[in-house]
Amino acid sequence: MSRSPDLAALTDRSPHGIAGAFGRAIRSGELAPGERLPTVREVAVELGVSPATVSAAWQALRRTGVVVSRGRAGTFVQETPRPWLSPRQRGLVGASLGGLRMDLSRGTPDPELLPSLGPAFGRVSARAGTGVYQDEPVLPQLRSVLEATWPYDAEVITVVDGATDGVARVLEQCVRLGDRVALESPGYPPFLDLVESLGAEIVPMAMDAAGVRPESLRAALDARPVALVLQPRAQNPTGISMSPERAQVLADVLARRRHQSVPLIVEDDHSGAISTSPDVSLGTFLPERVVHVRSFSKSHGPDLRIAALGGPAEVLDPLVARRMLGPGWTSRMVQTILHDLLTQARSMDEVSEARRQYFGRQRDLVARLAEQGMELGTPDGINLWLPVYDERAALLHLAAAGIRVAGGTPFFPGAESAPHIRITSGLVDPEHAAEVATAVAAAAVEDRP
Repeated sequence: MSRSPDLAALTDRSPHGIAGAFGRAIRSGELAPGERLPTVREVAVELGVSPATVSAAWQALRRTGVVVSRGRAGTFVQETPRPWLSPRQRGLVGASLGGLRMDLSRGTPDPELLPSLGPAFGRVSARAGTGVYQDEPVLPQLRSVLEATWPYDAEVITVVDGATDGVARVLEQCVRLGDRVALESPGYPPFLDLVESLGAEIVPMAMDAAGVRPESLRAALDARPVALVLQPRAQNPTGISMSPERAQVLADVLARRRHQSVPLIVEDDHSGAISTSPDVSLGTFLPERVVHVRSFSKSHGPDLRIAALGGPAEVLDPLVARRMLGPGWTSRMVQTILHDLLTQARSMDEVSEARRQYFGRQRDLVARLAEQGMELGTPDGINLWLPVYDERAALLHLAAAGIRVAGGTPFFPGAESAPHIRITSGLVDPEHAAEVATAVAAAAVEDRP
């Protein structure tokens, strides 16, 4: 049996107003996951509007992932989707994208700005490699390129199957049930879920425009975390890049705690070559306690599934040894392709152009938002973090306009969070910047008294 929120006092009976009313009912729990919504005709009769108006409201709810259509069975409040995803990742994934004009929710690079893989494939042997299982897991020529560009002198450099794989393997080595791990807040949802899945407690660290706040780091250290995870450049979701001066201050804060054990510091440089900021690392000051992770997903392609790790031997040697009892090594064919992409002039130029394009897109969208009265700093990388008055209302408003963005709630470790949205602004080309800015500015103040 279907239920409906109290619609008698609803003044805005447009598709957007109707979608907002049902969205609030779902958010408050008045309509539970899996519950069937009333039919289009029932709502149309109750509100005195046309069925087409209600259908448009249902489409907006589907676009934002709040409800799902099951054909003749009706429209239902979305239940937990995709059981293979961790809890906060599920919060970032909506229903079918049918009807959307722009999906700016994914945090993924523009496929058109990735370097062409054709030439690299052409220079890789047509046959799979025949190295023995016990061969060194990193190609020497790739290691040489990585060492030459690493932000500090790392004792060991190896490769794994993507940045999240690297961070997970490091934390799995040092985090035990009941431990504490310091994470940025807001931060990357899979890291929040990972720490909780290990049975550890999250210690949040607040940020400002230069990175983690020193006083927040001091407070986090008082909780004696065994590890802390930082994103030094193009932090996801905020786009903040740590300044060299802040890196020095944070390193000083950590160094003064030597009467305690200094936690292991894991740095996720996920945007790498498309970042416009300096390659900053606390490893410059504390190389014996820092594992720096450099991803090539944003710059060279997510499906390459390769990232580099550099850090102390006491941390990385056991990690490499453990991998030899599992996947063994990251495909040497993929390593060869990455080496080609990092050394060939054409692909290097393509990545440089992508970095320039992303910076221009961020700057253009921020400028257009300023014209709408929203003053923001230009972020690094491909994401824009924006405060809104009501998160769910903003998501519904943008979905009604055919634009999907990510809600901010999954990026916070606790239940209490300031309402935000994350926009993958790196996908917004100049031709659409004004349109997106107008829709975003309207959504940001939606439901404000």
